[in-house]
This record gives sequence, C-alpha cells and structure tokens, in this order.
Amino acid sequence: MDYRFFMPTRVECGAGMSERTGEFLASAGVRKALVVTDAGIVQANMLGPITESLSRHGLEFAVFDRVEPNPSAESIMEGLAYLKETGCDGILAFGGGSSIDTAKGIAVMSANPGHILDYEGVGKLTRPGLPLTAVPTTAGTGSEVTASTIVTNLATKFKAAVISPYLFPQLAILDPLLTVKLPQPITAATGMDALTHAIESYTSKAASPVSQSFAISAVRMIAGHIEKAYFAGSDVHSREQMLVASMMAGASFAQSRLGNVHAISHTLGGIFNIAHGIANATLLPYVMKFNLPACPEHMADIARALGCDTTGADTRRAGEMAVEAVTQLNRSLNIPASIRELGVDLKLLDKMVEDSMRSGNVLINPRLTTAADIRRIIEHAYSGDLEL
Repeated sequence: MDYRFFMPTRVECGAGMSERTGEFLASAGVRKALVVTDAGIVQANMLGPITESLSRHGLEFAVFDRVEPNPSAESIMEGLAYLKETGCDGILAFGGGSSIDTAKGIAVMSANPGHILDYEGVGKLTRPGLPLTAVPTTAGTGSEVTASTIVTNLATKFKAAVISPYLFPQLAILDPLLTVKLPQPITAATGMDALTHAIESYTSKAASPVSQSFAISAVRMIAGHIEKAYFAGSDVHSREQMLVASMMAGASFAQSRLGNVHAISHTLGGIFNIAHGIANATLLPYVMKFNLPACPEHMADIARALGCDTTGADTRRAGEMAVEAVTQLNRSLNIPASIRELGVDLKLLDKMVEDSMRSGNVLINPRLTTAADIRRIIEHAYSGDLEL
C-alpha cells in the first residue's frame, strides 16, 4: 500500500513545561503574541503563569477570550480583526480544542484572503499563516498536532472542516499540571473524545501501519488511565498519560481522518450546539456496533487494547467485546447512554442525515454507509438500542 506520514509539529511534554512558553516563543522570533482562549479560563485565573512566562522573556501579548464551545466562523473572523488591530506576530492557543481550532483559523486567515468558510474542504489554503503554539488544557481533541479546524456556519448550522498542512501548529506544549483540576464531566468527555479518535483512526480505510501504531497505543493508554484520571483527578501520571494519548490519537487521525462518529457528532454540534466530546462518547458504541461486520479483526485488536480477555473467543465475539467495553466505560464515567439525553430532537432527523452525509468521514468509514444507515444509527443512538 502507498501512504505517507507527515507531522511537522514539535512536541514538548512534561510537568510544568508550560512555564517555558515564553522561552519557546522568543526562540521562534515572536515579539508579540495573541493569546487565544476562552472567558472561563480567564475567570479561573489560569492564564497567569503563561503571561508571566511571556513577560519574563520580553514578549508583549494581547488576549482574545471570545472562543465559543463550537467555534463559529464569526468568532474566527473577529479574532482575525483583533489580531490585526493589536499587531501581533505570533499566536498562542491556550485551552481546549475550541481554543486551538479558533487559533488555527485566525493564524491561517492572517495570510489568506477572504473568509474562513471559503476554505471548507481539503487543501484550499494557499499560504502558511503566523506561527502558532498550542497549549492544550484538556486531554481530548489532539488538535495541537492536527491539520484541520472545525468551523460552525451559524447561518446553516453546519460544522465545516477546513483541512490543510498549513493548519499544523509549529509547537505543542503538553503540561499535565494544567489538567489536574479539570471537573469530572470534562475529564470524561475529553478522554472519551480521544478514545473515539484512536478507534476511528485505527479502523479508517485511510489508515496506514504508522497511523495505526499510534492509534492502538493511544487506545491502550487511555484504557489504562482514564478512570484514574476521572476518579483520582490529581494523579499527575495518569493525567500525563491521557494528554500524551490524546496527542498520539490526534497525530494518527491527522493522517487517516476518522469515520461515522465524527460525521454525525459534527452535525449534532452544529444543529444542537452539543459539546463535541460528549457527542462522540455517546455515539461511539453505536457506530462501533454498526462497523463490526466490516472490520472484526480491527475490533478484536481494540478489544485487547481495552484490556479484554479474548482467549477462546472467535474474531467476531472478540470484536463484540470491544463494543461492550466502551459501553461499560461510558457508564463508569457517567456518559449519557443516548443522544436523546443530550438534547437531540428527531424532528430534525432529515437535516441530521443530510448534514452527516456531507462529511468526508463517511467515505473512509470502514463499513460502506448510506443515508439510510446514518438514519438508522441516529435512531438507535436516540433510543439507546445497541441492536443495530
């Protein structure tokens, strides 16, 4: 098979590593940084050590804290205007996936004309933007090492994907100390988001041996540490393992892309403004069950990586164990068992099916998928019935 692996992002990882942010940006030639974050992080006084690090190394900075949970095109263009107003020559994303995705959009639009939605799809950006450093404060999206950003079109309520090598951040700083105080619901949703990335990447039609090695290792790491991160909270080792696993899953799907979970979850986020991680987590068992006939060997691998004892089980039964393990993990982490509990309204089912089928993720899902299949998955995920 022919494949390529390209990840230009440099990764710096370790407890307290974010305190060196100013050093890293200064060495990259940045003089004034636009810090892209959300109001909650500002209110929680999490920015202090970061801005102190910038000042300590002689950098000026401005703060754009208008990031939304599902970033809209409008917020990205607003951030771009603020970037130009403040004269920043580098960008620092600090926060969860929404902050990083917003920063990515601002960075590339600093060098490309028009509107961010003009670039929906693959490879339409023509120029690299300002240098971007990403400091994730959750272990979930892996956006700090991916070549995509997801942008909500408020007029159509559609989450558009912009994909380009120019969207890779130049630097990712992984500091587990930033995640130790995360509330349990966020730890659960972001951790299961990372697991979804790993599983969908591993089973993707576009996967390669390289991307799969990252993905299955991420599954194993998440299975071994997500519950301790959730129940113990302050265990730095588990937090670091989750952060690294999230990054590895991101590095994997940056090459392979994803599948039906993301095709549907992006739709739910666009229409109902449901947080991405929780939508992925809730949908994951249903899509795994749907995909099982098409990739039983891969599902059996996932079962073993999740810690299932598949001794004596045939391949199909081992794959079923993976679905059962994810279902049980969701239950342990208090993830809703149905998308009805997330606020989905089946009155909009036709639009959900239509928008999901627009996603390029459907084309690389391991099982051939029609609009009728998407409808069936959504209906079963709504009713909580895993017997697809």
